[in-house]
Amino acid sequence: MSSKFSPTLSIGDLNDYLAPSQACVVYPKGVKSKLAPPTEAKQERTSEKKQEKITPPVKPLDKTEVVKISLKDCLACSGCVTSAETVLLEKQNVDDFLSNIALGKAVIMSISSQSRASLAVHFGLSPSQVLRKLTTFFKSLGVKAVFDTSCSGDLSLVESCEEFLDRFSDHRSLPMIASSCPGWVIYAEKTLGSYILPYISSVKSPQQAIGAAIKHHVCRKMGFLPDQVYHVTVMPCYDKKLEAARDDFVFSVDSQEETGNKAVIAEVDTVLTSGEVMDLIQLKSVDLKALDESPLDRLLTNVDEEGHLYGVSGSSGGYADTIFRHAAKILFGRQIEGPLDFKVKRNPDFQEVILEVEGKVVLKFALCYGFKNLKNVERNVKSGKCDYHFLEIMACPSGCLNGGGQIKLKEGQSHKDLMQSLQTTHMEDVLVADPFENPIVKSLYDEWLEQPGSEKAKKHLHTEYHHLEKSVNLTF
Repeated sequence: MSSKFSPTLSIGDLNDYLAPSQACVVYPKGVKSKLAPPTEAKQERTSEKKQEKITPPVKPLDKTEVVKISLKDCLACSGCVTSAETVLLEKQNVDDFLSNIALGKAVIMSISSQSRASLAVHFGLSPSQVLRKLTTFFKSLGVKAVFDTSCSGDLSLVESCEEFLDRFSDHRSLPMIASSCPGWVIYAEKTLGSYILPYISSVKSPQQAIGAAIKHHVCRKMGFLPDQVYHVTVMPCYDKKLEAARDDFVFSVDSQEETGNKAVIAEVDTVLTSGEVMDLIQLKSVDLKALDESPLDRLLTNVDEEGHLYGVSGSSGGYADTIFRHAAKILFGRQIEGPLDFKVKRNPDFQEVILEVEGKVVLKFALCYGFKNLKNVERNVKSGKCDYHFLEIMACPSGCLNGGGQIKLKEGQSHKDLMQSLQTTHMEDVLVADPFENPIVKSLYDEWLEQPGSEKAKKHLHTEYHHLEKSVNLTF
């Protein structure tokens, strides 16, 4: 795996591509090469099965220099947004993961429920079997602990519920929009301008919440300092790599070396997609189904005394479902039992649920998946005509289970069949439980964050967004 690109990352993976406003242009400094950069870039809009040819509006660079694009450069640019940006992945790949194990870092893994489901469907296992077998596999490579991001998902949900109650009570910045999808957030920052940003929830995604928990709190319980830990997440989406690379999600600590300098620490050091984990399993010639099942690391894993996993309803984190139930209970005294009655509106990727009290609609929530539906919501918010109180927005049609980093179709398998299998398997072995009753979440507040919505919680579990101006055309 000597290539800096993941073998699963290719232009054919782009399934929710947005038209670029310009070609990607980064001025090279101090990089020498005998090769001249290409004078034009092709981008494929696979959602419409078209190709566009975009010519950079700049003069050719000197032939001794080559553009080298990092993930952070990509976040600062307004040229394009995709769920699998083909940039030079300086880090965030299997090689970097293995090299940090070899260097003696305390490597900690956090696995998303969607990736767990993708591997379960591929191998014909249950999600709990996959998590236990992956624990065996990763620890055989030298990983110190393997956690489950359903736990940090509950942490994000608790903070989101508190934020929604505050906004609703103050009649402030509604609809509140979920912020766990980095593809949607990056698009909002680059394309929609500052008008949309106040509506986006300030709560970090489960990926970044577990990163904050590990680097600020849990690592010390394990006997490590933050700069001794290398944290790797397994996610269904390439955009999670971009999220992890944001400057908002780093902090500094005193370096262990006696230099007086500060060490810059990322909450998440590397993101591997479900497909990249599959590549790693194949690289190591491992039969995952034949592996023994190890006990789970329960410090940050949602598992009960009988060994069952527990979580929330929904393929994308259950934000609308959980916040709706909590708001109905706290604001209107309505305890909702059983599944919520989501109604399909424009299409299956746009559904809404309402709560009526004395014949009046008091809560109106929606699931909005895919950019086609997002564009309609965007227009309504901008014009002040959006009457929803909360929107669970995800860039990918069908939500996170359909992320661009998931394992691809088997030969002869249809996308519809795969999605049905993923949706069924995702909730297999899962006991639906109230995030507020999660004992691990309670302990994190007791030992670290104090209480939901506290200043400490806002410091570690909330973030902010930035209106990114369009790049200025450069002439060299």
